[in-house]
Amino acid sequence: MKARLREACEDVMRAAQLAACLEVSGTPKPGNVHRAFDYPDTRFEHFLAGGVALGPAVRKIALRGAKCGLGQLADSEVEIGRGVRMMVSDIKRWHRGGNTHLGTCLLFAPLAAGAGYVAAAQGRPESESLRRATVRLMERTTVDDAVNVYRAITDAGASGLGRVSVAAPDVCDESASEKLRERGLTLWAAMRYASRWDNVAREWPTGMRVSFQVGYPALLDAMRETRDINTAIVHAFLTILAWEPDSFIARKVGLKQTEDVQEAVRIGMEEASLVSEEAKAVLLEGGLMSTRGREALAKLDEKLQRSGGLLNPGSSADLIASSLFIALLCGLRF
Repeated sequence: MKARLREACEDVMRAAQLAACLEVSGTPKPGNVHRAFDYPDTRFEHFLAGGVALGPAVRKIALRGAKCGLGQLADSEVEIGRGVRMMVSDIKRWHRGGNTHLGTCLLFAPLAAGAGYVAAAQGRPESESLRRATVRLMERTTVDDAVNVYRAITDAGASGLGRVSVAAPDVCDESASEKLRERGLTLWAAMRYASRWDNVAREWPTGMRVSFQVGYPALLDAMRETRDINTAIVHAFLTILAWEPDSFIARKVGLKQTEDVQEAVRIGMEEASLVSEEAKAVLLEGGLMSTRGREALAKLDEKLQRSGGLLNPGSSADLIASSLFIALLCGLRF
């Protein structure tokens, strides 16, 4: 492969690492771990370690995407699912803070492949070409990709997943891999099923709608207005949270009443919607750009922290990470 493409894939890796580290550094992103707040078993430093550790796997995925763009591999041979599993494995080797980046990996892997694909065709991507390539490669994922992602979820030690009762097998089912193969379910199909109750999964069948159409433009708008990356991250995070209630909150709240994840999210959506309304109110007060906004933001952060992780907008954190990744790939510098 040409030196130019190898360098481009190195840049994809750096963009992913920086995006992950910037996401956790955004302060105060209410309810999330950030520079001024840790959970007892998962600290700011764990997220930094994970954000750096995922880089080499991102580079490998980007290289395979580039080979796809050159016609050296079929679109179905990018191995996005394997890339997710590599990221999760590398993250686990570098910290003991539990599951820090599973949702982020599920978004970074196809974006990295798409960025490599575009690099082979035109050089540095712009948002539309990146989105087209990413969607193309997501749609062509395979059953093997699905099996690898299911294993990655198990490897990550993700907790509070609940049980599913739809056509896709339950990730907690020991025979899930066999069932995926029996039913011929690709990763694209599995994520489409999971999109019924999970905001990160919903990015797949919607062409990463929130990442490209909500988070990314919100980041650019806030950067133009403030020229401050921390303010831009926090405001884009609040914009995502205000735009779509966080499924991670809804699931954790609802699982206190039922093990069925789809029903749990339905039950918990009222609480998640209240948090979204509060995020919207903080933005209307000016967020980090006004005294009243900063006071409202601090109160919201304190309230969500006191929940002991129950009201942690974890899905929104993954979506701001993917939005940052897109922005950095497309040339954002600060």
